[in-house]
Amino acid sequence: MKKTDIDQYKQQLLELRARCTGDVSQLTDEALKSKEASNLSSMPIHMADIGSDNFEQEFTLSLLENEEKVLAEIDGALGRIRAGSFGLCEDCGSAILKERLKAIPYVRHCVECARKHE
Repeated sequence: MKKTDIDQYKQQLLELRARCTGDVSQLTDEALKSKEASNLSSMPIHMADIGSDNFEQEFTLSLLENEEKVLAEIDGALGRIRAGSFGLCEDCGSAILKERLKAIPYVRHCVECARKHE
């Protein structure tokens, strides 16, 4: 892979990382805010409201977990760029298609190996 291609992927990964980091911060704030808000009031609350609040908090936490996984994958891809192995499948060592890398720049496996993992 050419150095210009690697530089483009690196820039794309850094931009994606910055966006995900902002999302993680926002989701963390939302999860903590909803928990604090439910503890502030001493008035009786309807059970359905409690259930809705719990669902919303669990949903936010699951989004947060997904974003953290993506951040870890992005960091892994940046590490592979530094190591010189970016764009190569971790299983078979073959080149990952550029179209696949453009769609998911932090991908670790070629299409065939990804199918095997599914």
